[in-house]
Amino acid sequence: MRGRLLARIIPAVIALGSSAVLWAQEAQKEFVPADTVAKQELPSGPLVYTAYAFVWAAVLVYVFVLWRRIGRVEGELSDVRRKLEVRSQKS
Repeated sequence: MRGRLLARIIPAVIALGSSAVLWAQEAQKEFVPADTVAKQELPSGPLVYTAYAFVWAAVLVYVFVLWRRIGRVEGELSDVRRKLEVRSQKS
């Protein structure tokens, strides 16, 4: 199982690394003053809000999954208790 997972992950990492090299910018050959270069800034607000929203959504999904699993386990435990009580009453 682990070997199959690694066999899928390693090519994906190599593909991402090679695509990063293709998208890299060319190196500057001489000094360019900052005033002449067009500013390329991304607004940080939406990115931060998106990151926080993603993390909170992941936490909520995780808590929901745990809540459902615990509910199933409690149901199974109550069934086992009932069966044990029935067996002890028959004996």
